Amino acid sequence: MSTAEPVTASEGWGVVHLFFHLRRELLDDPVHAAGDFSKRLQAFGARDGYQVLTFSVLGQKADVGLMLLGPDLGVLDAFGAELAASPLGAALLPAASYVSLTELSEYTSTAEDEARRLVEEEGLVEGSPDHVEAVRAFTDRMAAYAEHRLHPRLPQRKVLSFYPMSKRRAATDNWYLLPFADRKRLMGGHARVGRSYRGRVLQLITTSVGLDDWEWGVTLLADDPKSITDIVYEMRFDEVSARYAEFGPFVTGLVLEPDALMARLGLAP
Repeated sequence: MSTAEPVTASEGWGVVHLFFHLRRELLDDPVHAAGDFSKRLQAFGARDGYQVLTFSVLGQKADVGLMLLGPDLGVLDAFGAELAASPLGAALLPAASYVSLTELSEYTSTAEDEARRLVEEEGLVEGSPDHVEAVRAFTDRMAAYAEHRLHPRLPQRKVLSFYPMSKRRAATDNWYLLPFADRKRLMGGHARVGRSYRGRVLQLITTSVGLDDWEWGVTLLADDPKSITDIVYEMRFDEVSARYAEFGPFVTGLVLEPDALMARLGLAP
């Protein structure tokens, strides 16, 4: 790994999605190349604070997908270069890539928002013991939520779907000309749809504003592929998506441990 000066964000971790076509005929010793590649992936995933999800891409957009996460962009970049120089690297032709950072949404509810909601919707008396306790519990939950969003440890689910998206800037439907209060209200409804899939679909939304061609990357993880189609379909009817969202190409893969991926690709017994 590189010993260069770290490149870390003041908030959030780097996320790099890499997609490759596999040219098996370029390999002299597929079994050795596969074993070496698998060991490199496992070693990277064992590093403190770093993770790699490996998946076999469905369809013909690519053959192999990697999702790299970690605090130092320099480490992510060096690992990509290491894989390219590995014995298997000669047979991996780049198909696409995406660069983003984990982030906290600016529309996330604050303790002040929750304190007000408890009074207006639940009838608690501001400053009462029940009100204070409810706000404290909310603050604890949001701290855990923020840690998960900024420093995620993604579970091993069977299916991964990735797509980029941006907010529309059309003349009549320009997201960035809406007042903040309106945007926060709309995103609150959008988030409620997402929360209804808790336990079925894990969503990681990462910012790519100024880093890649779109404004966000969305990674969905699920065991049931229908859950992914369900959440995306339902969200299309939400005003945030129906009126203000533009979507890029979708890539879907089957998540496998490195050794299993090599076997699925026909490179190992």
